[in-house]
Amino acid sequence: MRLAVKPADPIMWKPSQRIRYKAAPGEWPSTTEAANSALFSPLAYQALELESRTWVPAMVPWRATDSGFVTADNLDWYGRFARGRPAALVVEATGIRDIASGPLLRVSDDRFIPGLKELVTKVRNASSGQTRLFIQLIDFLPVRRRPAPATYFQRYLQITDRHRDALNARGWPEHELREALARLPVEELDSVLTPRELESLRMGYRERVTDTHLPQISELPEILPALFSQAAERAQQAGFDGVELHYAHAYTMASFLSATNNRDDGYGGTLRQRLRLPLEVYTAVRKSVGSDFAVGCRFLTEDCIDAGSTLADGSFFGQEFAAAGMDFISVSRGGKFDDARQPRVGEAAYPYTGRSGYECIPGYISDDFGPFGRNVEPASRVRAAIRKGDLETPVVVTGGIHGFHQAEALLDSGRADVIGMARQSLADPDWFRKVRAGQGRSVRVCEYTNYCEGLDRKHKQVTCQLWDRTGLDEPGISRSRDNKRRLVAPD
Repeated sequence: MRLAVKPADPIMWKPSQRIRYKAAPGEWPSTTEAANSALFSPLAYQALELESRTWVPAMVPWRATDSGFVTADNLDWYGRFARGRPAALVVEATGIRDIASGPLLRVSDDRFIPGLKELVTKVRNASSGQTRLFIQLIDFLPVRRRPAPATYFQRYLQITDRHRDALNARGWPEHELREALARLPVEELDSVLTPRELESLRMGYRERVTDTHLPQISELPEILPALFSQAAERAQQAGFDGVELHYAHAYTMASFLSATNNRDDGYGGTLRQRLRLPLEVYTAVRKSVGSDFAVGCRFLTEDCIDAGSTLADGSFFGQEFAAAGMDFISVSRGGKFDDARQPRVGEAAYPYTGRSGYECIPGYISDDFGPFGRNVEPASRVRAAIRKGDLETPVVVTGGIHGFHQAEALLDSGRADVIGMARQSLADPDWFRKVRAGQGRSVRVCEYTNYCEGLDRKHKQVTCQLWDRTGLDEPGISRSRDNKRRLVAPD
């Protein structure tokens, strides 16, 4: 359904057509129809055993402590999803390095295991043991906030002879040179600063996997397999059913897979060289946890950026991950730093603000295709490539799926093996339980306004506008830090 549009958010990329859509889940099934459906049929493949084909993908809720520990709010968040009885629930991107990362979970040291055990117990109890629990393991590189120009020139720019030559300032004291650079008109800076210096000024400093002149970047292939495998062992000790390796979006492992990776040390350039480290990480993880612990990955069907990885690349990667023995493959698309919009001063670049970000998290203002199922056909192509290799690895398909018949059609047509719902499950964590019980008409249907994504962009506790101002006087509910929103969905 198409509706009128509202003014665009200047920070977020939007399609030029700006057609406004309304979610239309269609008819809901009866109890009998649901019971006989593909969606609510079991799946078993290697170490992956699900009682239905339903999946809640990883979402970052910003509820951990600043040092990465599980909080009561984390327990409430995951417990609420578990009460809806999805077959699988993936815990947020969880850091494998023992470094500061704000209120995001970490699994980088044994001290995090007790809290993660408590989270596992919470989900087990809330779902009566029906929901399999996985944890997404992530590595990311430093991204700094965009500095004020004066601050950049005074503190961050590394002065070189090239800067002195550009201003004919070989004999100047450094502080005078910095002041002169800060006074230059914007158009002159383009010829004085390097592209990376300009990026650090206008977007904020960001490390890339191709910065092999930096020792910490050069050594990534040496250190990451051990970091991921140790994190997976801790997850296994905490009682999780498996791990999902985060090979998607703007982060380290996806950057190795990307066609923009031109490292010349055997870990970049060709398809197989870009794939080398992700496979080495998987091999190390599998060796650490054994064959009875589910290990899969989330990766991109395509980068959706200029000179990025294509669907042909993604299909090849899918084949290779399946052939390596992964227990499942979950696919996304886009979400890159490469085309991110310029952040405000004092804020960091956010990889979901550009066109690739829109392809990853499309909103209700869209183009002729619309926001629903944009990754279905690419995911189907990846799945077909895997099947062509005589492999049955289950493929989890996500992206604007919110109706029963929409999900059922994807399964019946062989375009998906498991259906993932992120924003829809946030809007109503009971979608799975209600639909299975023939109560689909009571589902709160996601409106795809990306209100939740806006909170994530601002590093605020993620909630849904369909329920976060409802029943604020309800006894015992937890509230956001500003006390204006409830943190879990009502029943």
